[in-house]
Amino acid sequence: MNDLTVHSWKRHGKDRLYVNLPDGTAVAWADRATKTVTIKVGEYQDEALALLRHHLGEGLSVGPTASPTRESRPAAPSRHPAQPGHATPKQRSERPAALPPLSPSEDLARNRPGSRVVGMIAERGPSTAQRLKAKLLRQSSEWDSWYAGLEGERRVGRELERLSPLGWRVLHGIEKGNGGDIDHLLIGPGGVFSINTKNHQGSSVWIGDSMAKVNGGPPRPYAAASQAEADFVRRVLARYCAFEVPVEPALVFVGITSLTRAATQYTVRIYQEREVAALGPLTGKLTPEQVEQVHTVARHRRVWLRT
Repeated sequence: MNDLTVHSWKRHGKDRLYVNLPDGTAVAWADRATKTVTIKVGEYQDEALALLRHHLGEGLSVGPTASPTRESRPAAPSRHPAQPGHATPKQRSERPAALPPLSPSEDLARNRPGSRVVGMIAERGPSTAQRLKAKLLRQSSEWDSWYAGLEGERRVGRELERLSPLGWRVLHGIEKGNGGDIDHLLIGPGGVFSINTKNHQGSSVWIGDSMAKVNGGPPRPYAAASQAEADFVRRVLARYCAFEVPVEPALVFVGITSLTRAATQYTVRIYQEREVAALGPLTGKLTPEQVEQVHTVARHRRVWLRT
């Protein structure tokens, strides 16, 4: 069938299925509600109808052939076919920004898990002698949570690196312009995941729509912060990609004894350390070419410093 593919598209109150050529050119589309099919390229009509029947069933009606001026949906960039879900191409008028030069010192692909925390500790944390003294005297320190966070990021980072054979790319320790950072960014066929790591050794965790409780303590805005971080990632990538990039937030807990999710918690993916492998089989959001393009953008340190 000439490698035609079918992709969903929702915008401006419309819900359609598009039949595209491999280069992203739409040859036909169908309105889901009315099952009315519009043919844009007549030579593909029979094949397009066969594909659309597979998705919508019988009862399709063919409307008049569309002219280019009648179709409001933007064509996909020639190098990247349109993708299902969130990976819908932008309008051609929305040109992506040019990437800044990439020097080795600003290449985030060189970061190891926890590298941002390591830098903070080296810059402002206790000396080796001070740490040894505190350990011998069993004294707590304001830096204890930093060392716990570092260990958590390293452990989760190792789990994420295992997904590479499945087509995933991962970046660690992304500094943001507001002084914060993104623990991990996972980029692959299932989309982009902004991953926040929390190390609560030996604790029980309850997670709700926006807040979490550790050992029944006061609420912590873990879920809300993860959602905000994913929104930030989506905005940054949108400046430099010629297609919409699907970004989801994820919280990964390390060292906990139990994890309870509220029944209404569905906006943030919640995992324990070893469960992040569940992201590996996800597909259908980005092509291999789009994965590489997003990774090329995301590895630039300076793109994240703009607020």
